[in-house]
Amino acid sequence: MEIIPAIDIIDGKCVRLTQGDYAQKTIYNENPLEVARQFEDAGLQRLHLVDLDGAREGRVRNWKVLETLSSKTSLKIDFGGGIKQEGDLYIVFNSGTAYATIGSLAVRQEALFTDWIKRYGADRFLLGADVKNEKIAIGGWLEITDIWIYDFIEKYTSLGIRQIFCTDVSKDGKLEGPSLYLYREVLRQFPDLHLIASGGVSSLQDLDELQKAGCLGAIVGKAIYEGRITLKELVRF
Repeated sequence: MEIIPAIDIIDGKCVRLTQGDYAQKTIYNENPLEVARQFEDAGLQRLHLVDLDGAREGRVRNWKVLETLSSKTSLKIDFGGGIKQEGDLYIVFNSGTAYATIGSLAVRQEALFTDWIKRYGADRFLLGADVKNEKIAIGGWLEITDIWIYDFIEKYTSLGIRQIFCTDVSKDGKLEGPSLYLYREVLRQFPDLHLIASGGVSSLQDLDELQKAGCLGAIVGKAIYEGRITLKELVRF
């Protein structure tokens, strides 16, 4: 299982939100490159980079951070937040991202995302599935749709998408443990899926459990920044 550290960006600074609430913001470092280099020095190879300004405004904002991190580290970066039109996608791909992270757009503009998959290739995208009670949540988790997570996965894996990260929104940022039942059920139905767990990781035991469940990746954010898990402890993954 691959550990994927997360950096969330507001005003160019490294922050974390609790349950996606911008009012519950903690600034951890004003220099994202410094944080990314710490991850790289620890032997981690990927990075989950989220443009929270872009997510709120509906257009990519912090692409300069992406450009800096991609040019000054060897990390393979997925970037999301504000990718709503082709111009945003063009900026992100040309700023050095390995994967464009797509979430709400895959629900609200299915035809557009399907076209992107066909033109750019499914391997250029990381699909985000935010979930509450097994239903897809969009719009910063404020809107719970009637789309079952399993139908959502079926639709896009049939188009070639292989990597999906799944966040139980009731767990994110609370350090209360990941949604193991959800991940086990997803992998029971889609055993070949490259599933990346996201949200709730608070300890090495959580990571061990996710690995046992069959997840091929785990996004870890707050647990690192709060010192619950050290970078040295992640070496064995």
